[in-house]
Amino acid sequence: MALRETILAADRRIGEGIKWNAPSFRTSEDFATFHLRARDKVQLILHFGAKKRADVAGVTIDDPESLLTWLAPDRATVTFRDADEVRQRSAAMTAILRQWIERV
Repeated sequence: MALRETILAADRRIGEGIKWNAPSFRTSEDFATFHLRARDKVQLILHFGAKKRADVAGVTIDDPESLLTWLAPDRATVTFRDADEVRQRSAAMTAILRQWIERV
């Protein structure tokens, strides 16, 4: 899967597993989980760990391609139509992931 490959290539510290019944990714904390209910798109939930964190309020992530849809101060989604769009936006997604995991 193109998005999985992009995530794993963003940083050598990234590991993967199943959390919340979905493929998830972590460094020191969980930071990304696939949203599997979306049938017509690929969606990833980015978060700052498994538990809600007040210390991330006001965190900014540089997102020049507007990939992030913020759901809360500690959570955002990224949505792609298909694998081709993932590949086209891979550099932007990698930049977001690198910023995100530095704040986890």
